[in-house]
Amino acid sequence: MNVLITGGAGFIGSAVARRFITQSEDNILVFDKLTYAGNLDSLAPIAQNPRHAFRRADICDRAEVARAFAEFKPDVVMHLAAESHVDRSIDGPAAFIETNVVGTFTMLDAALEYWRALPQAQADRFRFMHISTDEVFGTLGSEGLFREDTPYAPNSPYSASKAGSDHLVRAWRETYGLPTIVTNCSNNYGPYHFPEKLIPLMILNAVEGKPLPVYGRGENIRDWLYVEDHAAALMLVARKGVVGESYNVGGRNEKRNIDVVHAICDILDELRPSAEGSYRRLIAFVDDRPGHDLRYAIDCSKIERELGWRPEQTFETGLRRTVQWYLDNPAWWQAIRSGKYRGERLGRIA
Repeated sequence: MNVLITGGAGFIGSAVARRFITQSEDNILVFDKLTYAGNLDSLAPIAQNPRHAFRRADICDRAEVARAFAEFKPDVVMHLAAESHVDRSIDGPAAFIETNVVGTFTMLDAALEYWRALPQAQADRFRFMHISTDEVFGTLGSEGLFREDTPYAPNSPYSASKAGSDHLVRAWRETYGLPTIVTNCSNNYGPYHFPEKLIPLMILNAVEGKPLPVYGRGENIRDWLYVEDHAAALMLVARKGVVGESYNVGGRNEKRNIDVVHAICDILDELRPSAEGSYRRLIAFVDDRPGHDLRYAIDCSKIERELGWRPEQTFETGLRRTVQWYLDNPAWWQAIRSGKYRGERLGRIA
């Protein structure tokens, strides 16, 4: 297959790109604007492979998107390009509407034109996969799980923009017949994760002896999914997913934020002990962010039952791999910490 991956230099996108090159014979085109979170270093392991190509462009640029379709002739589009950080969406929501809503519309518009012009056999094979988040469903109480038919109730500018993009994808299938599939995932973690997110931020702050800021009392609960397991799920959906369906992808690893931070500290205490004592001493509780959803948890039984996907990593094994990767790859994250992002607090309302 020819697979067009938007946002393929980002965290999840680069994991998908690396997996396609190492675990298949497919050709990929990474289409990425290289915003602050896009990083060509994340594609370095596959950069010289002849089945990998890269195009620096914006999904909101209709001409560039159409050119990529015309020249690469994708069989599958995996649309991952998105602004993705809740705190940044509080500080600057406009970029989220532009990229996540307008950008997704632009991709759908170009994909529809391309698909309509394909010979029938190729048109029958074509798929537009939209990769989204469980945050579109809002927040859960102490019980229950998000299912594919859970009503949407986004609570942040980020999740609202992703909900809007999900609805556009559905509308293009229902109205125009474009063969689309949607996936909604829980919180990803793993190597190459931009260090504004909880797990990499805690690892790197601890290594640098900085405070470990935990919102509120750390009681918010997330379901954690190792990024390589997510990439495997997305590859499987690209091959076997049913047009018009949506699939929830989760790790079945519900953890309170404070327990995640404790686990990171304990692993670092073992792998890189500090002369000043346990890294838990660095934990600092800070004011919660506005509209902070209490709990997310995904029911991923559909993709397990219908497509046979299972995550390979437990939270414990995945977290240890993640901590070890950051310890082993300082060149990757030091370039970010020294310039684009220094770990400052985002998402405050003045």
